Amino acid sequence: MPVTTIEAHEQSWPLDKPFRISRGTRTEARVVVATVTDGRHIGRGEAAPIRRYNQSPASVLTQIESIKSRQKLDRQQIQKLLPAGAARNALDCALWDLEAKISGKRAWELAKLPIVHEVETSFTISLDTPAAMAAVAKANATAPILKLKLGGDDLDLARVEAVRVAAPVARLLIDANESWTPDHYCNVVPSLRQFGIELI
Repeated sequence: MPVTTIEAHEQSWPLDKPFRISRGTRTEARVVVATVTDGRHIGRGEAAPIRRYNQSPASVLTQIESIKSRQKLDRQQIQKLLPAGAARNALDCALWDLEAKISGKRAWELAKLPIVHEVETSFTISLDTPAAMAAVAKANATAPILKLKLGGDDLDLARVEAVRVAAPVARLLIDANESWTPDHYCNVVPSLRQFGIELI
């Protein structure tokens, strides 16, 4: 699959509401969009650089720039040329998209994967006060799975209890984003059992 051009740029999308986890708050989603072409078809992919893994839009764009001059770039080559992360992900997605457009097949067909008609996903509730998280849970109580962001502080149990009361039938998952110490875990987990937490 001859790739003649690789381009990449950053896009920023404002979030409807701030999204908070234990490590900070985001008000926008910043992604890097990669495009590859064979001169006739265009493949597109994107990835979100993650600061936790020392990625930024600038570092991802620099990585993509470093391999733009490579001839006959394909998915196997980028596995060797780039480390795991947003740059490789954006290009990999773009190359899958390009191959799908050239072949007239869908990406799942090219990957020889069975079609999945329905996938159950979780709705994430941003870290906040117990009352605020309960309000979000109540507004989304019909979601089959709610994932709660917790902060490793004295309000964690109150947050979980408030969400459980607001959404009594939803399955609950916890994501503390590395904020829990071993002591906090040991103190909190016995009390969590009553709220039916399925995964931490």
